[in-house]
Amino acid sequence: MKQVKPKKNLGQHFLVDLDIARRIADTVDACPGLPILEIGPGMGVLTQYLAEKPRELKAVEIDRESVAYLNEHFPKLRDNILGEDFLRMDLSTIFDGRPFVLTGNYPYDISSQIFFKMLDYRTLIPCCTGMIQREVAQRLASPPGSKAYGILSVMIQAWYNVEYLFTVDEDVFNPPPKVKSAVIRMTRNNRETLGCDEKLFRSIVKATFGQRRKMLRVSLRQLFTPATMPPPDFFTQDIMTRRPEQLSIEEFVELTECVKKFM
Repeated sequence: MKQVKPKKNLGQHFLVDLDIARRIADTVDACPGLPILEIGPGMGVLTQYLAEKPRELKAVEIDRESVAYLNEHFPKLRDNILGEDFLRMDLSTIFDGRPFVLTGNYPYDISSQIFFKMLDYRTLIPCCTGMIQREVAQRLASPPGSKAYGILSVMIQAWYNVEYLFTVDEDVFNPPPKVKSAVIRMTRNNRETLGCDEKLFRSIVKATFGQRRKMLRVSLRQLFTPATMPPPDFFTQDIMTRRPEQLSIEEFVELTECVKKFM
């Protein structure tokens, strides 16, 4: 079977550097023993090294042409090549409810959606590794106070420790993307609960970063109705003079508890 032609509508950029593929595969070694789910294997450049590891391996691929290629070139994995849309899958059924490692050369245009889905299944995914656009990797790993710190940073770091492992240049892909890539690893921290209303926490993070140049005393007002608007002294607290990128996870939790009193 001839090689798969990269499809622009699927954001496919096939990795062709075998050394980098092996390095990415080795990032899962930080979470030994767990089965592996690879997203977007394409023609299997990463799959071949993941398959060498003494673990159960499954791969999910939405592109039918790639699925056919994988079935032909990886016959031992034929029953474990899932021709589905990862974003629509029930991840609790993949390995019969067992925890697993998530990895892959993630499509750039849906990488954030992939990680938000990971959060929904965080009790099943203690470790996530792989390659993404460098800009997204920087956001994931950025600490409070940096320009890259934003919604994705807060939501992921609330539950995972993020490591920016190494940068990957454009010329190791077919076709080459217009941006650099990076390999990251995220491992679950010890936090079992935020200690606040998680839905409200998400709303506050999104609302404040939606107006990230404004102080909290301005951006938070959109969360309230005229009937629930707090008294003026609520907006005179010291924290209200700060901007969202200056707040740690713990401070967002505290802010959520303060806002909750008026909801």
